[in-house]
Amino acid sequence: MVFEEKMIMNGEPEDEEEEEEEEEEQDMVDPLETMRQKCEETEHCVHTRERLEHCETRVGSRSSTAEDCTEELFDFLHARDHCVSHKLFHSVK
Repeated sequence: MVFEEKMIMNGEPEDEEEEEEEEEEQDMVDPLETMRQKCEETEHCVHTRERLEHCETRVGSRSSTAEDCTEELFDFLHARDHCVSHKLFHSVK
């Protein structure tokens, strides 16, 4: 009974370990996301993103249309991933 009261008063030791793990997870940054952000700033990616945003604006302004921006989205993702693949695999060597 005394042990249980101490546990209640002081808290479980596992709680501290869990809090430390949560803090470590919050501090971690995915290097892939960092590379994607850098690649999105390159000239080719900026151009394809502008085309995508222009398409989304055009499609969003219409009340009824069969058009979608799939091609523009794939162009942007392809340009970004192409850039990332070069940076990623050069850093692995």
